[in-house]
Amino acid sequence: MSHTAPLLQMAGICKSFGSAQVLREVDLRLDAGEVLALLGANGAGKSTLVKILCGVYSRDAGTVRLDDQAVRYDRPEEAIAHGVRFLPQEVSILPDLTVAENILIADLPLKRSWLGKQVDRPALRTKARSLLDRLGCDLDPDAPVHQLSAPHKRLVEIARALAGQARVIVMDEPTASLADREVQALFAVVERLKAQQIGIIYISHYLDEVFEIADRITVLRDGLNAGDFATATASRREVLDAMLGTTVDELYPPRGASIGEVALEVENLSLPGALDDVSFALHRGEILGVFGLLGSGIDQLGRAIYGALGPQPGARIALEGAPYIPTDPRQGRDAGIGFVAAERQREGIVPDLGVRANITLPFIDRFVRLFSVSKPREVSHAQSWIDRLEIRAAHLDQPLRLLSGGNQQKACLARWLVEGLKVLILEEPTRGVDVGARHELYLALRQWTQQGLAVLLISSDAEEVAGVCDRSIVLDRGRVSSHFSGGAAPADLLHTPTAKDHP
Repeated sequence: MSHTAPLLQMAGICKSFGSAQVLREVDLRLDAGEVLALLGANGAGKSTLVKILCGVYSRDAGTVRLDDQAVRYDRPEEAIAHGVRFLPQEVSILPDLTVAENILIADLPLKRSWLGKQVDRPALRTKARSLLDRLGCDLDPDAPVHQLSAPHKRLVEIARALAGQARVIVMDEPTASLADREVQALFAVVERLKAQQIGIIYISHYLDEVFEIADRITVLRDGLNAGDFATATASRREVLDAMLGTTVDELYPPRGASIGEVALEVENLSLPGALDDVSFALHRGEILGVFGLLGSGIDQLGRAIYGALGPQPGARIALEGAPYIPTDPRQGRDAGIGFVAAERQREGIVPDLGVRANITLPFIDRFVRLFSVSKPREVSHAQSWIDRLEIRAAHLDQPLRLLSGGNQQKACLARWLVEGLKVLILEEPTRGVDVGARHELYLALRQWTQQGLAVLLISSDAEEVAGVCDRSIVLDRGRVSSHFSGGAAPADLLHTPTAKDHP
């Protein structure tokens, strides 16, 4: 580790909102050419600290030094001028512009002509090409951004940060929508940034990624520093304990001891271009994992069973022994199947509605008395699940968009936990959820299976499937390529034979 002054030093940072003290004398250090993972459960203070660094919030106390020079700014533009850039989880670029235009939008090269000042297209391409080369990226500078894949859009955003002379780049959940091979491509870019002495603050809920890419880890808990670790010598257990404030023996609860009768049986489920002759059985009291990567078919499997993709000719599906022909989501719901989509912001929640309304919405008819909704019954039902799942909200009608990712996901689950639920299908259940909320969700799933619920957990997170599921299957190119009984190691799931190896 270098003994020179750090690239970034935040010391004694305090911030309050009204009577709530969010940060209490927090310290953070980042060296040039270093990746620092900033971890903490929801509400730990990560977002507030980063917003202070990026000029969104002003600090109440403390100091910020860049290149050993004290700085103070209260606007994002000032932070950018000091070389601090923030890359949000959702890529923020202009889809109708080209790659080059997006990269250099803040400083387009101009030339004079008889029409006045115009964009100097050759210079624009040359500058953009130079910045893309620094990332090892061969994107066409003239390509429209709306045609790019998610990882390529992320690279455009990083190149734009370089165009602004960024010295510190904050990445917030940069791999949330990326497949494994795309994650590795992003990590290669991060290594190039390190070699150029750029400091990276990396915020992620994926501990495996953190231990792979970060040099150090800073943990916040309840607005305080809770630990600082070198990834080369730290253990996951130490980091988890620091994040949660208690000793957690395992992130994943013990597996179920009693598996019941078959709740859902699927035979010969095919979907053109997505699924090919998929068959499996799911039992009461069981969590069955379905693991797969991008293009494996996992994005379509749950929807097909739930009825969101219409009738599936040729498939034979039975629900508790009775034939079940999924035609639409309403039929799936009425048959006792719940479905929580991976893209909760787009498909799972109504962000501007309150917590209560989001929980009761699918079954609002159950609360109707004398031609109108009985608010006391609705409130009682919603409050009971808010209490049981420990959903942290200011009040029942707080808009769901204001809650953390973990609390939003708990509300999505709560809406399905009604009398008559037989099978719960979950897509990427802990995507964008911090480790503390993940542990709580896993415990809740296990408690429900002990009461006889059957859970189909569909995930591209090999560690999650291996850790929480009683059995698992692997989808590859639409086909079931492997089955695992009992606990499977993540490596087992990732290194199974591919579908092309099967007849």
